[in-house]
Amino acid sequence: MGQFLAAAVGFPTAIFTVLLGIAVVYWLLALAGLVDAGLHSDGADLGAELHGHAEADDPGTLAAIAGTLGLAGLPVSVVVSAVVLVAWTLCCVGALLLLPLLPAGGAQIAGGAVLGLASLSAALPVAGRVLRPLRPLFVTHLAQHNASRVGQSCKVLTQTVDEQMGRAEVAQRGANLNIRVWAPSPNTFTRGTRARIVAYEDERARYRIEPEA
Repeated sequence: MGQFLAAAVGFPTAIFTVLLGIAVVYWLLALAGLVDAGLHSDGADLGAELHGHAEADDPGTLAAIAGTLGLAGLPVSVVVSAVVLVAWTLCCVGALLLLPLLPAGGAQIAGGAVLGLASLSAALPVAGRVLRPLRPLFVTHLAQHNASRVGQSCKVLTQTVDEQMGRAEVAQRGANLNIRVWAPSPNTFTRGTRARIVAYEDERARYRIEPEA
């Protein structure tokens, strides 16, 4: 147990330990409704995010890489969390089994740096293989369908709604739809508040809401 803790808080695993801690806090906040985890059907997926960032230089290159790794179509929050978890696991195992074989001092530092980079590189395809079966759960709907919801009533799901984040639920036949929403601050929106959808932003795939009369 002592060796495991030493590996988890030692270089280079400590880097991934910190990132893993941040991921755990993020998901706890998401469960509490304080942040948008982007898990729902209208949220941006990794392929779309990478394609958007690559447009200025080489359109679609990064999105193609995400597709090759099996990560396209998955929410960024899920992908990053999975990659960090896999990288932490690989790095921790390597720190336990491989680094003790190197001489103390500079050799272990250099070996740790190589181990950290190798763990991160290996984590990408491993996370893709693990997450690939989950892609059907994160279907991105087309914007023309989203715009048709303008004028409908919804119920706020997050503790607050502002210009940056917010989630709301729209009643549908069958399963209700969870959507991204925003509203100018200040406002009176809290969890459970009824609101009306008044506009759809195609660029950011979100809805503007106003209090329902």
